[in-house]
Amino acid sequence: MASGAIRRRLVLGTAVLTASGALALAVPGGAQAADDVCAGRAVKTLSFTTGSVHVYKRDGYVCAVTLPARPGGKRSMSVSVQARGNRPVVDKGRYVYRAGPVTVHAGHRCVRVTGSVESGSVSSGWILC
Repeated sequence: MASGAIRRRLVLGTAVLTASGALALAVPGGAQAADDVCAGRAVKTLSFTTGSVHVYKRDGYVCAVTLPARPGGKRSMSVSVQARGNRPVVDKGRYVYRAGPVTVHAGHRCVRVTGSVESGSVSSGWILC
């Protein structure tokens, strides 16, 4: 292979790596999808007017995260997961991108999931029994 062809391939490879690095920096770390923060398979999405709660399950563990419907500035958000017979695990505060993730070991017990973004909220009742 001629040295000119090698040089062109090196320049092209460097350009591709630089562009992909710039794209990775352009997306804030908190703007990840719910799939990136909870392990397991998606089992339920609870939607409400100002956001949604995404629920995942894996090996007896249940994980949930609340996402706002529209990204913006910091706002009051919460998410909680409670396995039947236990106290709820809660993440509550003022966030930009999401509340959570919160994870509990449910085994084969039912769980209750709640979430809120500002004035909107949702509660699942006992699910995944």
